[in-house]
Amino acid sequence: MGTERHLSHGVDTEELDAFAEHAAENPEDVQLGLSARSIYEGTCAHSLATIDSYVLGGETIDRGTRAYTIPYGGWKEVLEAGGWVEATDRMEPIEVALSALASCINVGISINAVANGVDIDHLETRVRTEFDPSVLFSVEDLGNADTVFENLTAEVEIESPDLDKDEVDEWARRAPVYNLVSLDQEVNLTVTTPAEVGADD
Repeated sequence: MGTERHLSHGVDTEELDAFAEHAAENPEDVQLGLSARSIYEGTCAHSLATIDSYVLGGETIDRGTRAYTIPYGGWKEVLEAGGWVEATDRMEPIEVALSALASCINVGISINAVANGVDIDHLETRVRTEFDPSVLFSVEDLGNADTVFENLTAEVEIESPDLDKDEVDEWARRAPVYNLVSLDQEVNLTVTTPAEVGADD
């Protein structure tokens, strides 16, 4: 008879413990290199984003079944007011970023709940912000970019028989996207022109 597996929320807890132990002893094996790209589609504000390969422990993971595309655009009413012809609704990058933050908070909470033997009956995270598009449309100077977003909030609704609110708060703050948006991140932005591309060939 095989060894009984201990499952919690779809995770083999013994394998999770072993993974965490290996990560602690071999941190280089679990470092991730992540990327995404987006190609402008010719209609102002419309791009098609692609997510595919990534790097795990120095090895590139690239398989055909892992190719996700996201068509980005804007809010139909805003675009129509701005002069877009035959404007349509598409997922808007800010809202997708907010959904990524909400989902990643769920990731941080659920992974640590499983690791600590805490069961979850219900978990929902709502993220909201207020956005001023003045800098985007060059109505305001770029120097005012720090005023674009106000009142970024995240509300976690959770039901658990072993609930500790302080513990849940800590788990939420371990979410990678939470740290991406809440901590200072330096974006090394480079712009390449066709002439520069040709010179590299």
